Amino acid sequence: MAQFFDSIGEDHRAMIARQPVFFTATAAPEGRINLSPKGYDVFRILSDTQVAWLDLGGSGNETHAHLAADGRITVMFCNFEQPALILRLYGHARAVLPADAEWDALVTRFNILPGTRQIFVMDVDQVQTSCGYGVPLMVLDRERPTLVKYHEKADPDEWVAKQQARDRSIDGLPVRTTDRYLRHD
Repeated sequence: MAQFFDSIGEDHRAMIARQPVFFTATAAPEGRINLSPKGYDVFRILSDTQVAWLDLGGSGNETHAHLAADGRITVMFCNFEQPALILRLYGHARAVLPADAEWDALVTRFNILPGTRQIFVMDVDQVQTSCGYGVPLMVLDRERPTLVKYHEKADPDEWVAKQQARDRSIDGLPVRTTDRYLRHD
C-alpha cells in the first residue's frame, strides 16, 4: 500500500543512499513525456524537502526543457535488493548552470564529473513509498564508464560549442546551455 509523507525522512535517506540508479520523469504541456535513468554518484539530499543531482551531457536536454516550460518532476528510486520498496519524490525543479549565481555554493556538494553541464535542484512537495514487489532482485556489477570517458576525451571548446548548439529539445522547446566545460578534481 502506498504511503505519503510531507518530507524526506531518515529511512527514505537511507534507502536513497543505497541506490545506484534513479529515474526522472518530466513533461511539458505538449509533446513527449521524458523518462531518464541516472547513474553515477550524482544525487544529493540538501534538506528534508530539497534534493539535487549533477547532469552530464548526453543525447538531449529534455529534462531541462520540460522544467523550464512547466517545472513539474517525479524522481523514482527502486530498491533492487531487499526489502522490496519504491520511493518517489514529487515536486518542482529547475536547472542551475555554471553561469548562475547559486552555482558556486551548490557545486561544493558534488564531485564534478567530466561532462557536467548543470545541476538540477528539486523542491520536494511529497514523498511516496510503495511495495515494489514487482521489481526484480538485481545486483550492481559496476558503473558503465563510457559516458565519463567520452567527456574526458572531449576538446573543451568543441564540447561547449556542441552543448550550445543543442539549444532546443526534441519537441523544439528552448533550453539554456552551459558556457563552459568542467574538469573534475
